[in-house]
Amino acid sequence: MAITLMSIFRRRAGMSHAAFVDYYETVHRLIGERVLAGYATRYVRRFTTPIDGEERGDEVDAVLEIDFPSQERMEAFFASVQDPQIAAMIAEDEPKLFDAATMRSYVLDERVSEMPPVE
Repeated sequence: MAITLMSIFRRRAGMSHAAFVDYYETVHRLIGERVLAGYATRYVRRFTTPIDGEERGDEVDAVLEIDFPSQERMEAFFASVQDPQIAAMIAEDEPKLFDAATMRSYVLDERVSEMPPVE
């Protein structure tokens, strides 16, 4: 059974949303792809924009979704990132991007409603 991990992130203080997205996609994404290879089947970043266009400073800037083919592969991934070299690479990059105090991850339990066709 596939497992979806969802994480929410806020950008670090003093970083614009545009700079956050740019750094994530040009630097941090590559780290993610490297460490997730062989473990995850899907790695999706969803960057948020408030509907009213107003930034209040307490928003989530990104929602990350990672699919693993099984609980075992997810656990193997988390074990792999304990390797000192991998852990150091991640620990060095995250403060350049994230507000660490607000980072949070969840395993999703998805329920889908069948909707009528849109006319």
